[in-house]
Amino acid sequence: MAGSTLGTIFRITTWGESHGKGIGVVVDGCPAGLSLCEEDVQQMLDRRRPGQSKFTTQRSESDTVHILSGIFEGKTTGTPISMEVRNESQRSKDYSDIANYYRPGHADFTFDEKYGFRDYRGGGRSSGRETIGRVAAGAIAKKLLSEFGIEITAYSKEIGGIPIHSFNKEEIERNPFRMPDASAASKVAEYLKQKMAQRDSVGGIIECITTGMPTALGDPVFEKLDANLAKAILSIGAVKGFEIGDGFRAASACGSENNDAFRLKDGKPTKVTNHSGGVLGGISDGNELIFRAAIKPTPSIASTQQTVTKDGKEIEVNIKGRHDPIIVPRAVIVVEAMTALVLADALLLNMSSRIDYIKKIYSV
Repeated sequence: MAGSTLGTIFRITTWGESHGKGIGVVVDGCPAGLSLCEEDVQQMLDRRRPGQSKFTTQRSESDTVHILSGIFEGKTTGTPISMEVRNESQRSKDYSDIANYYRPGHADFTFDEKYGFRDYRGGGRSSGRETIGRVAAGAIAKKLLSEFGIEITAYSKEIGGIPIHSFNKEEIERNPFRMPDASAASKVAEYLKQKMAQRDSVGGIIECITTGMPTALGDPVFEKLDANLAKAILSIGAVKGFEIGDGFRAASACGSENNDAFRLKDGKPTKVTNHSGGVLGGISDGNELIFRAAIKPTPSIASTQQTVTKDGKEIEVNIKGRHDPIIVPRAVIVVEAMTALVLADALLLNMSSRIDYIKKIYSV
């Protein structure tokens, strides 16, 4: 199976299935000498962990990470970092009745068509639990970026059509929806209670802002920074849309409105506005990197749906199991992780873009 590896220099490969023995990742290309311990990774996994509120799946998992290689005396060695999270609360019997039919909104049908079989226990590699490996690797990438003052903050901008109207960064981790607006979070809670009673689910929009961005990350053709971010974010199973800067609003704007004027600040070119979202021509311009991801409603819902069986019968189904009525708050952490992975790789790649950079490294 192709497609489980991401990155060029800072390179990760994830492995494992939702109901297998465990989930993990191998991180290669992380520079030696970075201070790192299991707690650095665990903190980020704990933010993603299921069962944190009544609005998430009640699957009981500690998601305890074990670093198996690549660390010595509290620092990275420059060799591959292998990490594992054991599955502790599989209830595969919850999925036995779906072995012969295709769940609406899931990858059951397409996976079967491609490989001729599928792991019906929670979706196997198509499960949201696969993102554990991404988050573990992203924690290392975030630690690396922090060495350069680069900080990533993602949050729920809108859930179930209810948008935020204010921004308080400290509020993001205070409510179960990771919204920076307490009033909006309260409205979402009431709306979700209604939808859960109706055995339904909702989606939302995640916004991600990266501060401390240097200029010159990304390349001008196929390895554009925004293109690589789009690929990384859209690789998250629940994501159905990506936009950067003004995004789709730019399509209805005039050039005079959408262009970011330049002025000099401390003798350096600085943009007055940031309609571009921090990327020009596929290369970071030094402004805040701002993008949004559209998250679909969780497809596993208990209300009656129509589908077909593998042997060609039309049936009605009610999905059983432990599922999130909304995936947006937990996906916030995955978006942060994928952003960090792309930026860490771009940072390392940029070291070889100019001869004077190389001369600085080798003191020529």
